[in-house]
Amino acid sequence: MNPSLPSWWLEDALAHEEPLDAPPLARDADVDVAIVGGGYTGLWTALALRERDPSVGVVLVESEICGAGPSGRNGGFVHGYWAALASLLSVLGEAEALALARAGEQIVPAVRERFGEAVGLREGGMLMAAASPGQDAAVVRAVEAAASVGRPDQAVPLSRDELARRIASPVFRRGVFFPDGATVHPGRLVRALRRAALEAGVAVHERTPALRVHAGEVATPGGTIRARDVVLATNAHLTARPPASRHLTNFGSYVVLTEPVPDLLREIGWTGGEAIVDARMFLHYFRTTDDGRVLMGSGTGPIGYRGVVDARFSEDAPTAARAEAGLRRLLPGLDGARVERAWGGPIDVSADHLPFFRTEPGTRIHYGAGYSGHGAGPSWLGGQILASLVLGADDEWTRLPLATRRVPSLPPEPFRSVGGGLVRHAIMRCEEADERGVRAPLYARAASSLPRLLRMELGTR
Repeated sequence: MNPSLPSWWLEDALAHEEPLDAPPLARDADVDVAIVGGGYTGLWTALALRERDPSVGVVLVESEICGAGPSGRNGGFVHGYWAALASLLSVLGEAEALALARAGEQIVPAVRERFGEAVGLREGGMLMAAASPGQDAAVVRAVEAAASVGRPDQAVPLSRDELARRIASPVFRRGVFFPDGATVHPGRLVRALRRAALEAGVAVHERTPALRVHAGEVATPGGTIRARDVVLATNAHLTARPPASRHLTNFGSYVVLTEPVPDLLREIGWTGGEAIVDARMFLHYFRTTDDGRVLMGSGTGPIGYRGVVDARFSEDAPTAARAEAGLRRLLPGLDGARVERAWGGPIDVSADHLPFFRTEPGTRIHYGAGYSGHGAGPSWLGGQILASLVLGADDEWTRLPLATRRVPSLPPEPFRSVGGGLVRHAIMRCEEADERGVRAPLYARAASSLPRLLRMELGTR
């Protein structure tokens, strides 16, 4: 298994795409808005701006091709925030948690109405399955949180037998079903967004890296873009740029993808198209594809240092191996399935595990970051918020807690990466011990509790 192969999603999307040119920028440009980053956030922002005010001129630059980053390599889980309600209540309080959850209900319909089956949208909901005794509590908390706000329909408890009727696994103990969930083909979604942006009149320039970004100006190898507003939608790369960097760190996330095994999926009863996660902190996330493949992801990759994005994130054999080990443990009924591909990269993780959208003080540079591995759906919200920030609107989007809350700061380096690495190691030891049915070492139990004591939602869930 070669962990440095490109995303199967993007390869598949490009193979079925009708070409629509987005050449590198080759001259200076004067425009209303310059967007840096051709992933979900940048493209949704560009579309929102053009739809709200067709007179706004938008130029979008992408250093590679649209979808080359996280938007073309993620798991394709599209959902809002009902599944995260238990943590939202502790971070935001009930009123703001409900406001965010209700706003998130618009995400799947927005994708359906614009693209639908063209991006492989399957509205099968999402399952959280407890796969060890220590994971039971997370399932219980999810159910109790929804019931406490009068929305038990958004987190439906499943007994072991009820869960087994959806997907059979000897290690699944109980579960919860979240109806607010779907899956997409992430490569097709990002490329469909690219096409929609071009057709809406956005000037998209691929293979155009932003060398420098200042207020009112984006410098590229082929020319300088002078713009009233600049939007930074560069995901993990924002962990190196203040002030966003105070609240962000990078973690690695990897997936493995099997050969098509539709017969094995029928044998274990997994035919409903549900997106599934276990209840670890460093979770496993898994789903099926239209042709019967299984994707299994692991959020156990390394933590970054000073926002550097290097080969540790893209050539990470140990994390790929942990993803495959998760596949074999959680779904032994798929033991005959051969893993064909592995890929991964960095994700930007915020201290409270929620994305945030801001304007750099004293400028008209707007940015969004901190999706923490859950950006495929919330990036639609991010596009609405960033468009409103550009347009100076005081509206339903800029009033969301994603744009208004105080985001906790992370410790400075080297304490951030060294401490984060120690906590990561401790959490992994605790979760591995729980799965083996043994007690974790005292040092691991003590270190793994530090982020919660500091009110940080460290990890990838």
